[in-house]
Amino acid sequence: LSSQIAISIEHARFYSSIARFVPSEFLKLLDKKSIADIQLGDQVEKEMTVLFADIRSFTSMSEKMTPQDNFNFINAYLSRMEPIIGQHHGFIDKYIGDAIMALFPTSADDAMQAAIGMLNRLTKYNKTRGRPNRPVLEIGIGINTGLLMLGTVGGKNRIEGTVISDAVNLASRVEGLTKIYHTPLLITEETYLKLADPLQYHIRVIDAVKVKGKSEVNTIFEVYDADSQESVALKHKTGEDFESGFVQYHSGKIIEAKKIFEKVLQINKTDKAAQVYIQRCEDFQQQ
Repeated sequence: LSSQIAISIEHARFYSSIARFVPSEFLKLLDKKSIADIQLGDQVEKEMTVLFADIRSFTSMSEKMTPQDNFNFINAYLSRMEPIIGQHHGFIDKYIGDAIMALFPTSADDAMQAAIGMLNRLTKYNKTRGRPNRPVLEIGIGINTGLLMLGTVGGKNRIEGTVISDAVNLASRVEGLTKIYHTPLLITEETYLKLADPLQYHIRVIDAVKVKGKSEVNTIFEVYDADSQESVALKHKTGEDFESGFVQYHSGKIIEAKKIFEKVLQINKTDKAAQVYIQRCEDFQQQ
C-alpha cells in the first residue's frame, strides 16, 4: 500500500511539474485531459485576446548585471505579473526573454483588466526597488483581439504548443508602438470593439496604422487607467482636442492639427503623444 501511495505522489508531482511547462488551459482548449493525449498537429481555432508585455530598455539594464542577477531580476518581475494574468482568466503562452505573451480565451475585458492590474502592480514593485543603483522599471503592453489557431508543431523528437495568427503579430507590433508614444498600454480597434463597455475605461485614440501586407488601416487606442490621478485628469480634460487634432492630422490638415496639439500641450505639458504629433507636423512642413 505504501508503495502505491508513493507512486501516486510521484505521479502527482510529475503532472504538477508538466503543468508548469504546458498550461492546463492549453490542454482544455485542445480538449485534452492530459499531456499524454497530445498529438502532433492537434489544433483549434478560436477568437482570443492576445497580450504582449515587454520591459523597456532591458538590454541595457541586463548588460550591467551578472547572469545570476539577470535571472533573479527577470523571475522577480515575472512572479509578480503572472498571478494577475491568471486572476483575469488568462494564461501565459510563452516567455520570450523578459517579454510575456498571454492569451485570454474569454473576453477582451479580461485582458484589459489584467494589463491595468500589471501596471498598478509594477508601480508598487518600483517603490520596493528604491535603491540608487536600481532604475525604475517601465513596461509596454500591446493588446489585440482576433481569430487564433492554437495547436502543436514540431517533429518526431520534439513537440511544442504554438499560436499562429496575424492577430499575434499585430499585438506585438502595438506593444512596440508604446515606445514611440511613451505610454504603457495600447490596444487595437478590434479589442476596443469587443469591450463590454469602453466608457468604463480611460481611453483615447492615438494612431492609425497599416499592418504589413494588409490594406486596411487599424485604429490604435491608448488606455491610461494606470496613469497618475493628475495625468488621468489632464488627458481627460484635453481628450476632445486631442481627438480633433488626430482627425485633422490623418485628414492631411497638418497646420490645423499642429495648432490643436500645441493647445493640448499648453494644458498638459507632459503629454508625450501630443509632442510626437507636433514633431511629425513640423517634419511634414519641412519636406
